[in-house]
Amino acid sequence: MRAISNIVSKDDIEDIVQEAFIKSYEAELKQEIRYERTYMLQTVKNLALNHVSSAASQLNDAVENMDTLPHDLVGHSLEKHVESKERFIHFCRATDTLSAEVKRVFLLKKVYGMKQKDIAELVGLSESTVEKHVAKGLLMCSRYLASLSDDSASPNSSSRSQDVHSQ
Repeated sequence: MRAISNIVSKDDIEDIVQEAFIKSYEAELKQEIRYERTYMLQTVKNLALNHVSSAASQLNDAVENMDTLPHDLVGHSLEKHVESKERFIHFCRATDTLSAEVKRVFLLKKVYGMKQKDIAELVGLSESTVEKHVAKGLLMCSRYLASLSDDSASPNSSSRSQDVHSQ
């Protein structure tokens, strides 16, 4: 409805119109409505404004309640977010160690979730070759990520990596 398209999102219009029909029908049962179209448009407009007002109120409540979140929860969430970003960076670096063809096939399978048959058709390889590339990519990425965790687990990892760079 054009009458409320500037007030609410397209997703909410249908719900508001249905509610307006129900409200108008209930009102018609109680009294005679002389100008139905005007009544319906006014009802739709009021319901849309109520919807926006309610959404704004809920948003304000959510923002006001952010101060009451436990500090540990906020810190924990931030820590998880940073860890997630680090894991993603490590994964990207691991895939950078792969040859271009293996990397492409591996990412299509593991990141985009494509089927081997579809990948084979897309890149012009046999399904057997696609399967071997995925296996090779998985093995090489696993080794790369394992070497990172081995380096971070050893107590002298930072000095050892400096020694390697200085040689």
